[in-house]
Amino acid sequence: MTPFGLRVRALRKGRHISLKQMAADLDISAAYLSALEHGHRGRPSWSLVEQICVYFNIIWDDAEELQRLASLSHPKVTLDTSGLSPTATEYANLLAREVRNLPKARLEEMLNYLKEIAPPRR
Repeated sequence: MTPFGLRVRALRKGRHISLKQMAADLDISAAYLSALEHGHRGRPSWSLVEQICVYFNIIWDDAEELQRLASLSHPKVTLDTSGLSPTATEYANLLAREVRNLPKARLEEMLNYLKEIAPPRR
């Protein structure tokens, strides 16, 4: 599941809306919505994120947060380390290979560290 999929599912379930009903209301297939929620599809388009914001009446900071989550929710990431140090390349390759084996606590620790040092994106 992706951060975006987790958030959309929480919004949907919090309002007691079935996946099938939401998909019909957004004029998309239930299979596509399910795939988005489970992280089996790439990041959603801006227009779909906008539709979802309107659907749940999400505005301002919450809408920006949903867009941010969508931009970070591509389940198949490509990382270009050309021009970076050998250490960066080794790190990226080891992370790609071992991310499935990392304990949740360690992943959260690493994610929090990256969030601390990453400049805010707008």
